[in-house]
Amino acid sequence: MGLRTIAEAAGVSAALVIHHFGSKDGLRKSCDAYVAEVIRDAKSESMQTTDPASWLAQMSEIESFAPLVAYLVRSMQSGSDLAKSFWRTMLENAEQYLEEGVRTGVLKPSRDPKARARYLAICGGGAFLLYIQMHENPTDLRTVLHDYGEDMVLPALEIYTNGLMADSTMYDAFLAQREKGIPFSGPDAEAAIRPEGA
Repeated sequence: MGLRTIAEAAGVSAALVIHHFGSKDGLRKSCDAYVAEVIRDAKSESMQTTDPASWLAQMSEIESFAPLVAYLVRSMQSGSDLAKSFWRTMLENAEQYLEEGVRTGVLKPSRDPKARARYLAICGGGAFLLYIQMHENPTDLRTVLHDYGEDMVLPALEIYTNGLMADSTMYDAFLAQREKGIPFSGPDAEAAIRPEGA
C-alpha cells in the first residue's frame, strides 16, 4: 500500500506523514512501537494483579484489540526485516512481563526465562494464526478474537496451571542431555543414545 493511500485513509496529506515520520518505513516503525507498547502494557497489567475480577474484565475487552491484532497478523505474514525487528521487540517484552508475573507471584519462576518467553510467544502467535485460518470468518477479527477466547482460554489455563505430563521424567531426561551439551537431534544425539559398540 502506498504512502498516499495510507495518508488518505488517515484523512491527512502524504506530506504531513513524511513531515512526522520521514518515510513509510518511519511510519511503520512508529506503528510497531505503539502496538508493542499497548500489548506489553495490557499483558503487564494482568501480571501485576491477583484479582480475578481484573483478569475477567480484561478478557471481556478482548474484541477491542481487533485493530491491533489485524496489524500483528499482517506483520507476522509479511516476513520483512521490519517485521522481524518488531517480533524481536515483542519477544523481549514477553520476557519482561513474564518476569513481572514471577515477581508478583502470579507465575512460577523458570530455569530459563528467556527461552520460556520465546516459546510462549511463538506458540501463541503461531496458534492464533492457525486459528484464524481455520475460522469460518477469518476476516472478521472481532468475531475471531471472541471465539478464540471462548475456545482456547480455559484449555490454556488448565495446561499452564495444572501441567500436562503426569511426572517430570521426560523433562528430566531432556534437561540432563542439554546440561551435558548434547543436541537433541543429529549424529551427536544418536551417538549419545547409541554408543559405539552398543
